[in-house]
Amino acid sequence: MSDGSFRRGAFFLAGSVAAGLAMAAIIAWLWPELIRPQGAGAASAAAVVVDAGGGDAGGVGAGGGIGTATGGGAGGNVGGDTSVDDAGGDAPAAQAGDAGSSTAAAANTPATVANGSTLAPTAPTTALGSFAPAVRASAPAVVNISVQRTVTERLPGLSLEEFMGGPARPRYRERVQRGLGSGVIVDRQGHVITNQHVIADFDDISVQIADGRTVQARVVGRDPGTDLAVLQLMMPTADLAKLPVMTLGRSDTAAVGDVVLAIGSPLGLTQTVTHGIISAKGRAQLGVATFEDFIQTDAAINAGNSGGALVNTQGELIGINTAVLGRNLGAEGIGVAIPVDLVRGVMRELLDHGRVIRGWIGIVPEDIAEQYVRQLGLPHAGVVISNLYVNSPALAAGLARGDMIETIDGRAIRTAQEAFAQIASRKPGTTITITGMRGNEKFSRQVMVTEAPAPRVEEQGTGV
Repeated sequence: MSDGSFRRGAFFLAGSVAAGLAMAAIIAWLWPELIRPQGAGAASAAAVVVDAGGGDAGGVGAGGGIGTATGGGAGGNVGGDTSVDDAGGDAPAAQAGDAGSSTAAAANTPATVANGSTLAPTAPTTALGSFAPAVRASAPAVVNISVQRTVTERLPGLSLEEFMGGPARPRYRERVQRGLGSGVIVDRQGHVITNQHVIADFDDISVQIADGRTVQARVVGRDPGTDLAVLQLMMPTADLAKLPVMTLGRSDTAAVGDVVLAIGSPLGLTQTVTHGIISAKGRAQLGVATFEDFIQTDAAINAGNSGGALVNTQGELIGINTAVLGRNLGAEGIGVAIPVDLVRGVMRELLDHGRVIRGWIGIVPEDIAEQYVRQLGLPHAGVVISNLYVNSPALAAGLARGDMIETIDGRAIRTAQEAFAQIASRKPGTTITITGMRGNEKFSRQVMVTEAPAPRVEEQGTGV
């Protein structure tokens, strides 16, 4: 290498070093905090929680660092530059920004913010309470119901003799059909409430109690109109007195949003407990039963849960789990239960009379929506008599198909369900006044109420 080239390289290297040192000096003079050592507990501007004037609360503070303060309250203030509260009320601050900063929230100690105010420590967070006490109080009274019957079936197809041209001889076979469900022990006489569809058409009913014993049961009474039935456990009196009994609560005081537990035997898995909330009340016109006033819940209800208990967090019965809706449409979490206030009345009627005595005039009311009014030639949307029973009181009083019902005994009728409820609640032998429209003319009829005929087991009802 020539001397000239060596000197040029040396000058270039020296100039680069000098420039770097000059730049470092300028940076150190302008921003001394970048190179100043910070010991433990030293105040750091990058770690200060900014109080933006929105109350004692944490936030994201502009100025080089991020500080958070999480409290247990709700509805905190939002204010100042980039400070965002995520919990109102006083709360400890978790400071971050450098290796020497401390986390106040973890230590549950007061923290000081930029304006000198102090964030009070928060009480330890309490975990959501267990539902075990409610389960212990109620689950022992929930039973597993197994039913079976012998079914005779004709075999399809031709026998070999028929195939060869011989006489036709029908062939039959017998098979055992089985079903599963749940039930609730409601008193120490051994009465169990369940769904009518659990035991419909079955002649052999056995009940497995929570302690593992299996006993036979007989039907005391059934009410297809509400899909309820009462069974009697066939046990010695001394054993009946020791049975666990479910406490009956009140469904009228239950509110949407209340936590509920569903207890039953889905798929035969006894004493299964799921939980959810009350999603809605007063669900009707679902096609599940004739008289509907269901509690809707998102607690998991599956095959075998029918007849089981829906209980509140005190372990009190508030409903009898009955059906799941929309499963064939892919819907989840739409289960319905018969409210215990309705169960209580039906159970009393079944125990006293073996049936539920309801008023009946022999009509089938149906809701007509607004879009069908002109097509059907009706004056307005409402409840229309879609059919009448032969030899019924309604037919004798002069009511006809197509009549629109507006009032029953002066009470406005807006839905078919209201018409069902009003007529069914009347005692047989009383007279009701029905007013409405036939075409464009008003009418009023006096109709004698009789007792509703007992429907066949496979029917939901016989009109009202």
